[in-house]
Amino acid sequence: MLQDPSFWVAVAFFAFLAVLVYYKVPPLIVRQLDARADKIRAELDEAKRLREEAQVLFADYQRRQHEAMQTAEDIVAKAKEDAEILRAQSVKELEIALARRQEMAEAKIRQAEEKAVAEVQGIAVDVAIAAASKLMQDGMKADKANALIDQSIKDLQTHLN
Repeated sequence: MLQDPSFWVAVAFFAFLAVLVYYKVPPLIVRQLDARADKIRAELDEAKRLREEAQVLFADYQRRQHEAMQTAEDIVAKAKEDAEILRAQSVKELEIALARRQEMAEAKIRQAEEKAVAEVQGIAVDVAIAAASKLMQDGMKADKANALIDQSIKDLQTHLN
């Protein structure tokens, strides 16, 4: 038995354990393991706190994003309303401008018609005077001259209308 290497290994092992117990190594190991467990527990608690904080921040960012999207949609809707109002105003102003131009054109046409009528009447008067003077020079009789003047006036009215 003293020559068996397993015996001496067992003796050395128990002697090693006795030295460890004598120098109070197991409580040191237990304290180190407890400290390490406390450190791991603190890290887990910190990780849990950080996770909860991240979830709160994420929810806050989602809420802000939703609010920003809602604000953007409101801005777009307001812009569409403003654009529609501007379009309606532009159409109204265009219609007013076109109506004003049409009135101006109609007024110019009326003035041109009145001027043409006045010119025709002037020419008719000149022709009637020339005809009357010619008839007077030729010695035409008064009833025939009056009939010609009356006929000229009737013809003038049909030509003007």
